[in-house]
Amino acid sequence: MFDTSRIRKLDDWRYLIPKETRSDMRTDAIVYADAKLLAAILKDLSLEQAVNVATLPGIVGPSLAMPDIHQGYGFPIGGVAATDWKTGVVSPGGVGFDINCGVRLLASPLTRSEVEPRLRELVNQMFRDVPCGVGRESLLRLSHAELDHVLASGVRWMVERGYGEPADIEFCEARGQMPGADPDKVSKRAKERGRPQAGSLGSGNHFIEVQYVQKVYDAEIGQALGLAENQIVILVHTGSRGLGHQVCTDYLAQMGAAMKKYNITLPDRQLACVPTQSPEGQDYLAAMNAAANFAWANRQAITHFVRQAFARLFGEGVHLRVIYDVAHNIAKRETHIVPSPSWRHSREEEPARACPELAEGMTTLRGREREVLVHRKGATRAFPPGNPEIPDRYRSVGQPVLIPGSMGTASWVLVGAQKSMEETFGSVCHGAGRMMSRTAAKRGRDINQVKQQLEEKGIYVRSETRDGILEEIPEAYKDVDEVVEVVAQAGLARKAARLVPIGVLKG
Repeated sequence: MFDTSRIRKLDDWRYLIPKETRSDMRTDAIVYADAKLLAAILKDLSLEQAVNVATLPGIVGPSLAMPDIHQGYGFPIGGVAATDWKTGVVSPGGVGFDINCGVRLLASPLTRSEVEPRLRELVNQMFRDVPCGVGRESLLRLSHAELDHVLASGVRWMVERGYGEPADIEFCEARGQMPGADPDKVSKRAKERGRPQAGSLGSGNHFIEVQYVQKVYDAEIGQALGLAENQIVILVHTGSRGLGHQVCTDYLAQMGAAMKKYNITLPDRQLACVPTQSPEGQDYLAAMNAAANFAWANRQAITHFVRQAFARLFGEGVHLRVIYDVAHNIAKRETHIVPSPSWRHSREEEPARACPELAEGMTTLRGREREVLVHRKGATRAFPPGNPEIPDRYRSVGQPVLIPGSMGTASWVLVGAQKSMEETFGSVCHGAGRMMSRTAAKRGRDINQVKQQLEEKGIYVRSETRDGILEEIPEAYKDVDEVVEVVAQAGLARKAARLVPIGVLKG
């Protein structure tokens, strides 16, 4: 367990682990949590991992831990770290194995009362139309050449071939296509794993949910997003499937060997990294970008199949609109002003007064824009109003932020706020965050009892496997409402709407 004597409370929503905690830390670690969530976070090694991230060469600003943080591979899940684009490093562990695992929200013109009488029929139809689970192959049957086009152009390739509409592109982060993607940097093995999986949901915590809008918290934001209370929406959560996993596996092996060449030593081998500008670093980013494009194309194909299911039941006139699609496992080249939180200013004021040159230097550092590589692993981009990367329709209210909860609770729509740019490189949490391992979640539980409990809440579940439900029981996760409250109270995002599931598809 992490030594709690090292943690300093800054306010009700932020905790500091100062860089003096360990001699190898290059920067502070900041934890966004309230007292209750912090107690849950301390039950695993995630804060130790956040401290380890603070040792990365070229890290810029603090190592950040979101309120949904939990233990991962090298980096904690729910972690954010930026490294200098020119002098820092890139670490596959800071993205994760499921590259561009992300969330897409679709809005329907239907209300809860119109859908509930046919809910089971709808869920069963989607279950037939969308391949779910391990080993289930896509309906697309991509050729090798077509897969390379998907890796290079993402959502656009799908839309151009009839699996969507041009407006879908506009409402994806990065327009569903990361620049610099190079299919040639993706191994043959990764392509073999991914080719039959484009347009499939997969297993684990991936899902499709039929939800209704329980409450809109801000009328202006709701109008901009096109959300109204009791409206039916669809949330799709999946990523790059076996292709992304293999890309991460391939480059972790390469970087583990290359670290000696670059004289990099770290406290955890799972943090394997290389200089961003090295040949190995550039190759990984080219492959990661390709895997990210595959994930966006995957969610686009699933959108097409979900639209078909709705059309079969409710008629061709029922159109599902993409509200937004956002990644939460990715590394992106961005320009930011270096966060300079007040807890560091107070320590620096005395020497600054004694040395005007130092004071001038600190002012320059605080106000200087820097090009950085932002690793978001289980973290969501949350840009504030006015940012040019936000679609025109939403620019006045901020970027939509999609926060899925567990299948028995709720999900949230937020919008980014200015403080996220000042403190977290424009980032917030990505979900509720696990509290229980998958093994522990399954232990001693009866599948029929779990399904009955969900149905008593008005939630109908279809899953390819028994484990698909048991591993993802609501008790395995933190309270998503508490997680969202932290980022809202910290000023990183604003609440837009709370969504409640009524139908769930699992692998």
